[in-house]
Amino acid sequence: MSMKNENGAIACVNSDELSKPGGHYSHACVHGSTVYLSGQLPVSPSGNILSDRPFDEQARQVLFNIDASLRAAGSGRDRLIQVRIFIADMAHWPTFNQIYAEWIGDHRPARIVAGVSELHFGSALEIEAVAGL
Repeated sequence: MSMKNENGAIACVNSDELSKPGGHYSHACVHGSTVYLSGQLPVSPSGNILSDRPFDEQARQVLFNIDASLRAAGSGRDRLIQVRIFIADMAHWPTFNQIYAEWIGDHRPARIVAGVSELHFGSALEIEAVAGL
């Protein structure tokens, strides 16, 4: 589904594959031909917070949530322009980088990685992104 907007309109969308946002935000917003994804945490489609799960399980859930949000906006991971990764413990970086490399394949969007002291719900990581349509 294409979410291209005319006249500068903003279309905000939520994925049917994910639980409803728990706050005042949308999974993704589209302006022109650009998709802006909200930060995705390790929350299952049923709304369960997975912060107590192993890091690799949290990482895979976050990447699933990114994919679902992109699909809802009419885009995909091959259209990612920039990815911002926030990790609560940089000791997990090598594990995440391996999981991410398998997930992203040959595509190489711009990327930042920031070590942070704490994330919502005690999550191990959060990812936000910008993509094209």
